[in-house]
Amino acid sequence: MSKAKILVVDDEPKIVSTVRAYLERDGYEVVTAGDGKTSVEVFKRDKPDLIILDLMLPEIDGLEVCRTIRRASDVPIIMLTARQEDADKLIGLEIGADDYVTKPFSPRELVARVKVILRRAKPSPSAAASARIEAGGIVVDEDRFEATCHGQPIPLTATEFKILTALVRNAGLVLSRSKLLDLLGENYEGYERTIDVHVKNLRRKLGEANIESPCSITTVHGVGYKFQEPDHGNQ
Repeated sequence: MSKAKILVVDDEPKIVSTVRAYLERDGYEVVTAGDGKTSVEVFKRDKPDLIILDLMLPEIDGLEVCRTIRRASDVPIIMLTARQEDADKLIGLEIGADDYVTKPFSPRELVARVKVILRRAKPSPSAAASARIEAGGIVVDEDRFEATCHGQPIPLTATEFKILTALVRNAGLVLSRSKLLDLLGENYEGYERTIDVHVKNLRRKLGEANIESPCSITTVHGVGYKFQEPDHGNQ
């Protein structure tokens, strides 16, 4: 079975070379781009399974590249950022990035995150017994990586899909932000507010899928979130 194809986008050749070497050492196929415009072209041509995308790029910055790709695909995206501000990380997550890594970073940690996200995006066939989950108009099919709300397809990123699956599987129960972080199976540096951003995106997409009777993710203030079936309560 062939390994996934990874697109690495950064305008620093040394970073591209290092990340490429570590990824290829683990058997991944790697394609690269040094600016935003080229990265979109490579994405369309090579159809990568995951993108490692620097925030600060010439031609088109990483945020705009992410927006452009999200209009066409739900491919997992890991943002690289030299900025420490939480706002920059939240913007990236809000427009569809699955994760972020702050420079300087450990190449080994980056590869570990790539593995986790790819595993999450392609669930193991061994999970077939519990692959289909239904509650309150939502149907989640883990094998097919598909979700619908009252029959309408919901385009989700890998992280959004994982959170929605957890909430629907535990319909009516409150899941704390820390519990949702644990379920994602990766280190977000204790940054629980990332969950809030992903839930905000989920709510928007659920509402777009069914405006008349939207499926609801309810906030339990000071605790976390729960999946609330339509007409059983309001946020």
